[in-house]
Amino acid sequence: MSTCPYCGWPDDDTYAVVSRHRTPDGETVWTRCACGSLQVRVVGAGGVVISARGRPSREVARCEGGA
Repeated sequence: MSTCPYCGWPDDDTYAVVSRHRTPDGETVWTRCACGSLQVRVVGAGGVVISARGRPSREVARCEGGA
């Protein structure tokens, strides 16, 4: 799997799960990276796909030294 483009945290090492939602095709999981960015993961029979990723907030970026 890939890494976060903002801080380099490995995507397969989930930092925090924000919410999980069952869908007919599997599950949608919202996660937060160590730098604070949100990810939307679609978990299905084919595995895990990160379908969207947000930027970390400015406050978190400053706390992390500009990550």
